[in-house]
Amino acid sequence: MQFRRNALSKLQSPEELDVPVRFARPQGRLVLAVTVVVMAAAGFWALTGTVTSKVNAPGLLTHAEGTYLLQSPVAGQVTDVLVEEGRPVSPGAPLLTVRTDRGDRQVRAVAGGRVTTLYARLGSVVTTGADVATVERVTDPHAPLMAVLYLPGDTAATIRAGARVDLGVQSVPRDRFGVLRGRVRAVGRTPQTRDRLTSFLGDAGLAARLSREGDPVAVLVTLDRSPATASGYAWSSTDGPPQAPDSGTPVTGAVHLAAQRPVDWLLP
Repeated sequence: MQFRRNALSKLQSPEELDVPVRFARPQGRLVLAVTVVVMAAAGFWALTGTVTSKVNAPGLLTHAEGTYLLQSPVAGQVTDVLVEEGRPVSPGAPLLTVRTDRGDRQVRAVAGGRVTTLYARLGSVVTTGADVATVERVTDPHAPLMAVLYLPGDTAATIRAGARVDLGVQSVPRDRFGVLRGRVRAVGRTPQTRDRLTSFLGDAGLAARLSREGDPVAVLVTLDRSPATASGYAWSSTDGPPQAPDSGTPVTGAVHLAAQRPVDWLLP
């Protein structure tokens, strides 16, 4: 009975014009305001902000002249080793003495530099063309190190000179000393074949690993210098390691690509 009275009353006065209309509760207005602010901030960032990305690539520290493999021109037994690893050699300096069936012959350096690796040991037998040493070409012993990164050609095309690079050095603990800072100096124009990689790196195995997925493109990176560190190079940490890393040390580089507008990559 009470329900019927209310229904009849509603039919007699369907519009309650004397009752104030509530458009939204205070909580609803707060949610609406926050939503508007967030959408406005997102729109402003999409139009004026930038997005940066990185490209990771393997490489190593070296000097600009590179390294070469010294091969034995004769076959025989090594009777004398005349140099030590890490020692400088001049062009034409003898490194090994090899006893052949025609007498003792010396294996000499093709170009001056620093002996980084000796493959031939006293008493070992070498064949003609066998790798006996790796020599790093160093014209100036005080010349700073640089990094060479190797990337696929399509990826290297996105990198520009001057781009910032963070280098993780294999022999330096990253959690203690951070990463080495650098800038892209130049990007190669032609892919590096395995033979060219071997000639520059002086390591056929490393050249094979770097060219496993095709001929890569070399990216030269200049290391930032810092007189405040013991190594003489700039690191992400305050002081860096107590000494500079050696040439030939493997690194992993993170190249910062040019910043892009969000709208450029959000819209097709």
